Amino acid sequence: MVSENDLQEIQKKSLDEQITRLEELLEGRERPRAFELSLLLALKMAKELREGKELGSESGDMVATWSEKYPNSIVEEAIAGAKEFLLNPARLAEKIKESLLQSKEHKPDEPKEA
Repeated sequence: MVSENDLQEIQKKSLDEQITRLEELLEGRERPRAFELSLLLALKMAKELREGKELGSESGDMVATWSEKYPNSIVEEAIAGAKEFLLNPARLAEKIKESLLQSKEHKPDEPKEA
């Protein structure tokens, strides 16, 4: 799982370094969370845009690979999350912060309330 420290470390790096770091964190994971995949996809899409490439020219292959490896629900959630990262990063950052704060409030052996 990508932790708060991982996110802070990733933010300090260049776009290419961020992508590489996330790929390393996700490497070998049998079933990553949709959030983790969406973060990677958003970074790949940002790189495409920054380089003037057509959106999906490289990230599309990655998503196609995910479709073969992971359930459709995870892939669809990752795509939606990546779009939100790109279109409304401030709102998403607030959601992430809230989620991290909530997870700190619960001890690992305590069940989270629904």
